[in-house]
Amino acid sequence: MSGAEDVFASLGASLAERGDDLVEALGETGYMLGVSLAAAVVFGLPLGAAVYLTRPGGIRPQRLVWSVANFLINVIRSFPFLLLVVFLVPVTRAVYGTTFGTPAATFSLCVVAVAVYGRLVEQILREVSPGIPRVAQTLGATIPQTVWRFLLPEALPGLVYALTSASISLLSYSTVLGVVGGGGIGDFALRYGYQEYDDVLMYFTILVILVIVLVIQAVGQRISVRLDHR
Repeated sequence: MSGAEDVFASLGASLAERGDDLVEALGETGYMLGVSLAAAVVFGLPLGAAVYLTRPGGIRPQRLVWSVANFLINVIRSFPFLLLVVFLVPVTRAVYGTTFGTPAATFSLCVVAVAVYGRLVEQILREVSPGIPRVAQTLGATIPQTVWRFLLPEALPGLVYALTSASISLLSYSTVLGVVGGGGIGDFALRYGYQEYDDVLMYFTILVILVIVLVIQAVGQRISVRLDHR
């Protein structure tokens, strides 16, 4: 029991000293996730729909549009994230005037979020029954109407689940943004746990990250199930 008591005593002392920093790190991670997920929905959803619509054999084949959009998604998703952050430094500096800080670091995460969710959206839409767009065309629906009134409602449970998976991936990516001053929970674990040899605090922070992942997974799955009326 003394060993467990020592662990809890050490954790209590670390949290007493670094508690405010931990709360700040959680806030930074929340900001990065919130902004990047918003970018995924606002830009990634239309991008994925465009790839689905314009692909060879799609509803509105456009080889140039499909080739460019598909190429961008593949390139961004293939980039090791840390190298992508470095690669985007000039763009980040041009947009924010700096490469340090949580907002500037979030820019790279947004770029990845758009590509990752765009690909997931395309895959989910491919799983929609081919009869759905045919019914829409029979009813005289335009392409935007086909997407918004037929395809997206049918694919909504899958899109929500895909966004859940994307958010977990983005949380993982966000843990390395401390290298450009982005902060966040991963940076906290490395700075105050690993680098200061506080193993108890480091493992506690990792546990916090795991809990966040499990909560995101559970909430996303529950919403997806509720939306699925099949």
